[in-house]
Order: sequence, then C-alpha cells, then structure tokens
Amino acid sequence: MKLLVVEDDRDTSDGVCEYFREAGYEVSTAYDGEEALALAERDVFDLILLDVMLPRLTGLAVLHELRKTSDVPVIMLTAIGDEYTQVASFDGMADDYVTKPFSIVLLEKRVEALLRRGKSSDTPYIWRHKDVTVDFTGYTAEGADGVIDVTPREIMLLRLLVEHRRRVLTRERILDELWGEERPVFDRTVDSHIKNLRKKLNLDCIVTVTGVGYKLEDVR
Repeated sequence: MKLLVVEDDRDTSDGVCEYFREAGYEVSTAYDGEEALALAERDVFDLILLDVMLPRLTGLAVLHELRKTSDVPVIMLTAIGDEYTQVASFDGMADDYVTKPFSIVLLEKRVEALLRRGKSSDTPYIWRHKDVTVDFTGYTAEGADGVIDVTPREIMLLRLLVEHRRRVLTRERILDELWGEERPVFDRTVDSHIKNLRKKLNLDCIVTVTGVGYKLEDVR
C-alpha cells in the first residue's frame, strides 16, 4: 500500500513515515501543499495523511484540489480542534480527521479502516431508507420535507453501521473508529448519537444488542 504523508513538521513527518514503513507501507513525503499536489499528480496513492496547516497551500486547499479529480482516502492531521475546521474538512470530503497529538497506533487503525472501506465494493456513496436519502461523501441527508440537520459524526456513524450491516459493533469499536484519541469522557456518547440518528432520520433498522452495541439490519 502506498501512502503520502503531507506534514511540514519534520520530526512529526519522520516519526509517522518511519512507523508506517516498518509496518510494511510504501511511504512518500511532502512538506508543503504545492509539493503534495505535484506528487499526487505524478503518482497514485492508496491513502493520504494531510496536515491542515501547511506552507504555500493549506491542507484544506490541497483537499479541494484533490477532490476535483480523485476520491483517494484522506485523513486530515492538525493541532486545530475547533469545530469550524473539522466541519470544513468534512465539507471538503475528507474521510477522517485526527487532532494532534495523536496515538500512532490508533492512526494506523484508522488508516487500515479506510483502506478496508476502499476495498468494499458494496458500500454505497448514497444510502436510502424509506423516504430518507443519505449522501456519505457530501455528509448530507434529505427526507420528504427537505434537508435534515445531521452532524458529520452522525453521518460517519451511520456509514460505519452500513459498512458492517448485520454485524454487531460494540460501543468500544465505534468509539475507536470515530473518535480515536478524542474519545469523549461520557460513556453514553455513542448511545446519544444512535438516538439522534433514529430520531432525525426515522430509522427503524438500527438494532440495539443489549449489553453489547448496535447493528444495522437489512432494509427493503
């Protein structure tokens, strides 16, 4: 698997690259936005780790240019934890978002999860249930009365359930996949997000497995 690491901090870049090379990945590096775009034009990568704060072109600008021609999985890396930057990343069709400092082990797990998704040919970009339509790439949902107000994290949770339909996902698994190092203090966070999904999208296909977690049943 070929990764492109775009990070202007040399120590961080060296540490991430060394870890993934030892894990068996082929890794290329870029230290600014323009260099990243040039490399992406010349070569094909399976996944890109992209810092938000970059010289010459910001990570969000790089993401915008990439999405004009490529659907390569992108994980944003940044020390910025504000909601605006996270929403802007998802609006730009980033696949995931990791806030520094991060666990390199959990970062690898997120990379593995995205690469698995890329191999899954039966996970739709558009998902429908009754009169609700969800666009996983655009992080939007619509119902009979128009646009439904859902958060990027709620969309990501629904996509995770769709990707693993008929299989039970534990709360711990969901927290690891969607929050990683940013895991919330409250252990009812997953339950709250599930409740929101059920209410906002009128979903009767998310099943609670008592004491374990949740799964998505097949829908007709």
